[in-house]
Amino acid sequence: MSLTQKIVAGVLKQPFSLYQLMTYDRTKPVNMVVGSMFSLYKGWIHSDIETLNLLKRSDWEKYFEENSIDRILAEHVWEHLTEAEGKLAFQHCYTYLKPGGFLRVAVPDGYNPSEEYINYVKPGGTGNGADDHKILYNYKLMSGFLQEIGFTVKLLEYFDENGQFHKAPWKPEDGMIRRSADHDSRNQNGKLGYTSLIIDAYKS
Repeated sequence: MSLTQKIVAGVLKQPFSLYQLMTYDRTKPVNMVVGSMFSLYKGWIHSDIETLNLLKRSDWEKYFEENSIDRILAEHVWEHLTEAEGKLAFQHCYTYLKPGGFLRVAVPDGYNPSEEYINYVKPGGTGNGADDHKILYNYKLMSGFLQEIGFTVKLLEYFDENGQFHKAPWKPEDGMIRRSADHDSRNQNGKLGYTSLIIDAYKS
C-alpha cells in the first residue's frame, strides 16, 4: 500500500501534513501551503492549524529555520484572523521566508462591487465559513499591513475603489489560487462570478 493509500485508508495515525513537515528535504526549495485542509499540490509541504498554528512561533520553530522557506501559499486563510492576529502571522511568514522569497496570499475582496458577493464573504455573511470571518480586506488595507512588516507588495488580482478589476500575470506553479479570475468555474463568458484579492509579498 502506498503512502497516499495509507492516508486515505486512515492507516497512518499522524496527519499527512505532519508527516510532510517532519520529513521534507531541506536541500531542495521549500514551498509551503498554510491552511491546506482541502488542496494537495505536488512539490509543496502542506500544513493546517493542527500542525502549524500561524500565530505560534513555537510551531514555526519546530519545523523551520529562520530565512529557510522559498514560498508560502495561503488561499482564504487571513480573513479568519483578527487584524492583530493577521499582522502577527505576516511577521512570522516574513521571519521564516528566505530573502527573495514570497508569500502569496488570497482573501475575499472587500472592494468587489457586487453586493451579493460582499454579503456572501463579509464577517457573518451568508457564505460557507463566513461565520468565522473576522475582517474583510481590500488591496489598500492588506498592502498596508504587509508593508508595515517590511514586505514589498505586488498586486496580482484586485478590485479598486471604483469597482474596476485589475489583473497582473501570475503562474499557478508559483502558488495556485483556485478562487481567481482564471481558475474559478464561477467565472464564465467574460463575467467574473467570484474572484479574490491576491497579493505576492516579497521579503527583500
